[in-house]
Amino acid sequence: MRILHTDIYRFSIPMVPFTIATGTMHYAQNLLIKVHTDSGITGIGECSAFPMIAGETQATCFEMAKDFAGIWKNKQANDIEGRLHELDMYTAGNYTAKSTFDLALYDIAAKAANQPLYQFLGGKRKDIESDLTIGIDEPDKMALQAMSFLERGVNMIKVKLGKHPKDDVERIRQIRKAVGNDIQLRIDANQGWTYDEALYALTELGHFHIQFCEQPMRKWNDGLLPKLVKQSPIPIMADESVFTHHDAERLIKQHACSYVNIKFAKSGGIHEAKKINQVCAQHETACMMGGMLESRVALTAKVHFAMAHDNIRFYDLDTCLLGHKEDPVIGGVTYHNGMHLQLSDAPGIGVDVDPDYLKKLDHIRI
Repeated sequence: MRILHTDIYRFSIPMVPFTIATGTMHYAQNLLIKVHTDSGITGIGECSAFPMIAGETQATCFEMAKDFAGIWKNKQANDIEGRLHELDMYTAGNYTAKSTFDLALYDIAAKAANQPLYQFLGGKRKDIESDLTIGIDEPDKMALQAMSFLERGVNMIKVKLGKHPKDDVERIRQIRKAVGNDIQLRIDANQGWTYDEALYALTELGHFHIQFCEQPMRKWNDGLLPKLVKQSPIPIMADESVFTHHDAERLIKQHACSYVNIKFAKSGGIHEAKKINQVCAQHETACMMGGMLESRVALTAKVHFAMAHDNIRFYDLDTCLLGHKEDPVIGGVTYHNGMHLQLSDAPGIGVDVDPDYLKKLDHIRI
């Protein structure tokens, strides 16, 4: 299958402001592509730029995408490893932009095999229940939001922290008081604490039945993680510290984390995510499937991936529920009975975007 051309869209989705330790997002800085082949099969891909984590913006992803599309023109779409190697040889990093193209190739391959992506990846259907995330706000407001989640049938709540540790402890104290002890709580500091702050916060929060804490410190403090892991009453999950399987292997061998969070925007997509999961599985380290602010396009791809990998045991698949004001996606994953996710058996990722919505977006064909 020869690649004819690629359509690239600035896939901006307005949203209610969402705050984490490193900043506030006012809209989802996403990129959407459609890779057209001479077989009539079109592959779709999406990424969500989160500059304070991955160092890429929608603008940089758009520019890189134009170069990537040019490199791939008239090349074979079914040579996934070859096509992705070309992107890696062209530029180091830029994993968020690369993930868009990775998803499009896997969508094409699964469609050519007439299989849903999870089946193409060797998986089978299983129940996947996601958490739902609360952004940083005043403790009483976060507690009220947690209570509203319960009314929606949510069983697991992820809480963004990483500001002043005493305030963070108060946030969890009020949330736990509001929701009781039957609800699973997870926390994510997004690199917001120093070592001393992390040790204080985790020690204090150990009284509130927290399942795990994501990324308590800046990734340049990875050398301090083994000591923190030993002292913390709460298991540590590496997120921003793990972009590739090399990162995962390094942290695991150093006993620097209990779990690893896989995100396509960090790994460059499915191809590298498989390698991260494989390394973690070999070392009996469970993974979580996470994300940035993707629409249901990339979210659906993540659910497919999670269904195909049993070592992924935690699911943070709420990206399109974190304040998106619009949902132009056709088909794809849906939520049922709270935060249980369901897929169709449509070939490939099984999604598209409303053509009328795409007409409104800044677009180029390469």
